[in-house]
Amino acid sequence: MTTETFPTTPRTTPHRKRDRVSYRRATAAAIIDEALYCHLGFVVDGEPRVLPTLHARIDDTLYLHGSTGSGPMLAARGAGLRVCVTVTHLDGLVLARSWTHHSVNYRSVVVHGVAHLVTSEDEKWRALAALVDKVGAGRSADSRPPTPKELAEVAVLAVTLREASVKARLGGVADDEEDRALPHWAGVIPLRLTPGRPIPDAGVRVPLPTYLSALDSRSAASQDAPSASDRDAPSASDRDVPSVRP
Repeated sequence: MTTETFPTTPRTTPHRKRDRVSYRRATAAAIIDEALYCHLGFVVDGEPRVLPTLHARIDDTLYLHGSTGSGPMLAARGAGLRVCVTVTHLDGLVLARSWTHHSVNYRSVVVHGVAHLVTSEDEKWRALAALVDKVGAGRSADSRPPTPKELAEVAVLAVTLREASVKARLGGVADDEEDRALPHWAGVIPLRLTPGRPIPDAGVRVPLPTYLSALDSRSAASQDAPSASDRDAPSASDRDVPSVRP
């Protein structure tokens, strides 16, 4: 039975800033699902590699996209490939009065495990549909599925979510009390990833799908929103809040 939290292990136990760590599965899932890409770390022939790639989560399995001839896909055949997968959202720049206390607000997940090459055609199909649907719910039903040749050229890795941790920082500036009177601006500059207006390809004769209209609305709203410098930053009293979003 799946528990609400991941077990703590030597690899997921931090040596510092332990108040920023969470092992809640729901929190990790939300961070993973919001991200459009991840970084896949592994070792091949004694050499460390870190590659950006696309991902999608279905229940307790994280799927990673690649080609059949890529290094990790070849290495994952058979017994599998030991991997470390990371996902990070950068939410803000924290400007302090001193160099030492400059920081960033962020949310991150680190997953440890063994990646296996997906060989079941049904599972591979579900994983690829989930990857396509990350750009817009329903996109897989509103586009041509792969041909047998295309399907054979694509590889998918599966990592069961058994060992993972969340680390995050939220809040404001954590200046030393004696630095608060210094004549330097301090505060938080919020950051966010916002989609632009959809640009139709030449020859498109159908209207913008409903599932993409929400992206268009978000783009328009972001253009009318106040700039980061005009928005209220988190107060200094929030700087030590355990930084994990539900």
